Amino acid sequence: MADEDDAEALPVHGRMPGPLRDRLVRKGLRLTHLRLLAALEATGQMSAAAAMLAISQPAASRCAAELEEIAGAKLYERHARGISLTLYGRMMARRARAVFREIAEADGEIARLKAGLMGEVRVGAVTGAAVEFVLPAIKAARLTHPQVDFSVVVDTSDNLITALDAGRVDFFLGRIPPTHDHRYYFTRLAGDEPISLVVREGHPLIRRREIDLMACAECDWVMQPPGGLLRRSVEAYLAERMVPLPKVVLATASQFLTLLAITELDAIAPLSRSVVEFVRGEASLHGRVLALPVAGDLAVPPYAIAKLAGHALSPAAQMLFDDINGRF
Repeated sequence: MADEDDAEALPVHGRMPGPLRDRLVRKGLRLTHLRLLAALEATGQMSAAAAMLAISQPAASRCAAELEEIAGAKLYERHARGISLTLYGRMMARRARAVFREIAEADGEIARLKAGLMGEVRVGAVTGAAVEFVLPAIKAARLTHPQVDFSVVVDTSDNLITALDAGRVDFFLGRIPPTHDHRYYFTRLAGDEPISLVVREGHPLIRRREIDLMACAECDWVMQPPGGLLRRSVEAYLAERMVPLPKVVLATASQFLTLLAITELDAIAPLSRSVVEFVRGEASLHGRVLALPVAGDLAVPPYAIAKLAGHALSPAAQMLFDDINGRF
């Protein structure tokens, strides 16, 4: 039985100790050696192998001799019909083929990365923009670029621009906060974001012959926490029309909880019109919600598609950026 010192020196899970892994490379192994060995296996002739490598036969013979010295084993045998590889030679030729396959795959990956056909794209968006622009663009891109991985962060503009500055997203659809210098960002406005006041089917307001903002203000509401852009826009809209602010408000930044609260409670929620249309659409979640026939001109300031100024996106990210930009 081997003692502990011997056991520690043994390879673990088939892996050689660190200093031995590149022994052949340090002894002078080059790709030319591996190409020659693969050619010898394929042709069985030194002259034919030399022709495949576009070198002279004497040069091929010297290369083969170098490889045997580097490997420290006899890799081939000469006979009347030409050359045959030994057990060691066949093993090394198999490894050589694997090396060249990996190199060819790396070449293909580089080409696909350059063409934007693979890679990772990280995009951020406010909810309305995610539904109206980001999801349709990713749906189209997945058909033409199936090897690209997409991730989407849906959040407030304040958090999204922090993510952009930190490199956690490639670009985002949202708003540049007034606390940030617009010169550091490339932006293109997408237009105002219309807002609908939404209730569940069967809400008491629906039974009224006429619905106005005063009646809405008397109901419970679900809105962003105080200070959120959507909440500020709604409160300013009501104040401009001399409508008192709702007294009972469930505050949440979660769109999912907002939709759930609408369907479970007699509450009103301001939502991006694109979100409402998605929820009510035939291809969506078949959500049982209705947009009230009031405040048809309610909107929040326009959002934009934004990236860091002077920063080059990866080909895959640029592909999605251009697609979304073209949808405005």
